[in-house]
Amino acid sequence: MILKEELKHRIESAIEDKIVSQYSVSGGCINDAVIFTTISGKTYFVKSKNNSAKDMFLKEANGLTELSKANVIRVPKVIFAAEEFIIIENITPQSKNKLFWEYFGRDLAKLHKFTNSKFGFYEDNYIGSTPQLNIAKGNENLNWTEFYFNKRLLFQFKLAENKGYTGEELRTAFFQLENKIHLILKDCNAIPSLLHGDLWSGNFIIDETGNACLIDPAVYYGHREADLAMTKLFGGFDKRFYSAYNEELPLCAGYEYRENIYKLYHVLNHLNLFGSVYYNQAVNLMKYYI
Repeated sequence: MILKEELKHRIESAIEDKIVSQYSVSGGCINDAVIFTTISGKTYFVKSKNNSAKDMFLKEANGLTELSKANVIRVPKVIFAAEEFIIIENITPQSKNKLFWEYFGRDLAKLHKFTNSKFGFYEDNYIGSTPQLNIAKGNENLNWTEFYFNKRLLFQFKLAENKGYTGEELRTAFFQLENKIHLILKDCNAIPSLLHGDLWSGNFIIDETGNACLIDPAVYYGHREADLAMTKLFGGFDKRFYSAYNEELPLCAGYEYRENIYKLYHVLNHLNLFGSVYYNQAVNLMKYYI
């Protein structure tokens, strides 16, 4: 993908510089991405997509900004965000340093120490291209179990139902799970920690120091175990990452039991994004508890 002239001119106006070269890179399964160099010698990373939700890049920018407030794990600096595109600092991926996983685990724990008074976020955003509900309605102040079930699991279930992805087995399992959710999460000791929200191995890169840099967040304040569960859904995280995390911020008893309930949100989202190939996995995660 090469930037169209109209978009190119808008970007040049935003950065007050002239683009002299560009090349396409991976922008994930949703967006187009280009790295470009300006006449002043600076390089930038820009994502764009004509059919993305109008506020997707604005919400991404706000998520990156929120993560940067903790001043723990590096995130790319947001240069400019608009409905059609986002320009961020270009970080060329490098090799891990020898203590990469230990540093990453400890730093994620430190990120999770950055907390809020309520679960959620000041705005709704996106998990992939799926809307992610974060805002309280009226005067509601949901506890973690209520927040997680209603704004995460139930929302994804209803979306799957509307798309025709919920067979009888999945519906039955979900309703049984609803009756047990308070028991599953009753001892989790959840406080509203700052979460990346979509932390799999494709959503971090290694910067020039050999350390982790977080990208493509789905930020909200929630139970920290939700971030850790996502790291295990597709693998790719070394055991040293988890041991360092636990040394810095020890996990509560029962976290291994709760892991599948947090994986379920992402599997239901993948069911909605990619179809029935994720149906059985969703059912099996629910059957673990029922």
